[in-house]
Amino acid sequence: MKTILCFGDSNTWGTVPDEDRRYDLTERWTSLLKNALPAHFEVIEAGQPGRTTVHDDPFNAGRNGLQYLRPCLESHVPDLVLIMLGTNDLKHRFGLSPDDISCGVSVLVETVHKFDTACKKKAPKVLLISPPPIYEVGEFADMFAGGTAKSLSLAEYYQRSAEKLGCSFFDAGSVVTSCNKEGIHWDVEQHKLFANALVPVIQAIFSHDI
Repeated sequence: MKTILCFGDSNTWGTVPDEDRRYDLTERWTSLLKNALPAHFEVIEAGQPGRTTVHDDPFNAGRNGLQYLRPCLESHVPDLVLIMLGTNDLKHRFGLSPDDISCGVSVLVETVHKFDTACKKKAPKVLLISPPPIYEVGEFADMFAGGTAKSLSLAEYYQRSAEKLGCSFFDAGSVVTSCNKEGIHWDVEQHKLFANALVPVIQAIFSHDI
């Protein structure tokens, strides 16, 4: 059995654009991914709305991804960690550059690479995923002011970090488009596209282990 930990924010949790609800298990990309992979893969969903890479949000406590990552690793002892964070780092309140955001997510990758456990001899593999670009529209426009231009550069910076850190990389923006009316979250069809795109990527990562 190969365990995959999906560590992300509201788009991993399954927030529905412009609605106060969550996609159900037949709609979220994490569940769709589990169904699409062979039976010997287990997919663990660890998404949290508002989660940042390494930053404390002064208006939304408990969203620092770094603080929760190691306990999450210890709970699930995964073979592969999918890290898709950075969208919330684009919020105007943080004033971060694309390079800053990439540095933050790099700390998370390094944390996984350094994770050791008596249960397994090797640290988990990492698939670093750059989130798709956002739009400054709707209710989140002011919160993410200036974020669109930065989000367009994240894939380039994340890929560079992945190469430096020796982990796999995937650009979610190559298959997923954020809701153009709400700006941040994904329409349900995008969850299916994303899950299907990840299947061959994950199988390739484990090709030498299976």
